[in-house]
Amino acid sequence: MGFLEAIILGLVQGLTEFLPISSSAHLRIVGELFPSLGDPGVTFTAVVQIGTELAVVWYFREDIWRIIKAWFNSLPFGPWRDRTPGDMHDAKLGWIVIIGTIPIVLLGLLLEDAIDSVFRNLYLTALMLAVFAVFLGLADRFSKKTLAVSDLSLRDGLILGFAQSMALVPGVSRSGGTITIGLLLGYTREAAARVSFLLAIPAVLGSGLYRLVSDDGTGPQAGALPTLVATVVSFIVGYIVIVWFLKLISTKSYLPFVIYRLLLAGVVVALLGAGVLAAQ
Repeated sequence: MGFLEAIILGLVQGLTEFLPISSSAHLRIVGELFPSLGDPGVTFTAVVQIGTELAVVWYFREDIWRIIKAWFNSLPFGPWRDRTPGDMHDAKLGWIVIIGTIPIVLLGLLLEDAIDSVFRNLYLTALMLAVFAVFLGLADRFSKKTLAVSDLSLRDGLILGFAQSMALVPGVSRSGGTITIGLLLGYTREAAARVSFLLAIPAVLGSGLYRLVSDDGTGPQAGALPTLVATVVSFIVGYIVIVWFLKLISTKSYLPFVIYRLLLAGVVVALLGAGVLAAQ
């Protein structure tokens, strides 16, 4: 992989990670459009996602620090006992993030072989783009959207954790799956998005670090330096997208993303049929 290709893939990752359109699907599709590159690989995808997740950590750094302190302070006396309402809420969020991370960790390890092969089939990617576009559109249109982050329960955290794990299949979208289920549970657009960001931190960072240790940080066709360049680019672009996205959903619906997903699915199928893209 050359540096120009790494910069392009870093831009793609940064632009798509937090939008409900599946960054892994875009990396898979765009990578395939470069004859010299092809599928950049699961390891490259996982490591470059570290860049965008560090953007989340930086953006929510004050919230994260407050949650971590409240969670540790709750341990000696049991969760949320003899605490202020703010401490109780932050400690609960800490437990929710931990519980919500368990599904994707377990399923990621159990399905590792499929994630590296079967799940990266572009026909499957196109199907997931279309199916979850419909789910997102229906959830956004008909859900109550009345609950805030402070209303999160441990049960909902576990459900959202399973929703996040659906993103192991490119095309579902980590944020899209979590936001869709969050809306169906009755949470506002802003609350569902913020929870999806918080839940993704340990999952994405853990996945990237696991790949670094197990695969030396390189995919089948990606070198260490291009991977680093793509990761840095994804951090810068990802931070800008977070600021924009959270402002957007406070006043707008997810309909543009629904339409985009459906159009992209159609384009992928057409390119596969024309032989421009290789399915596997």
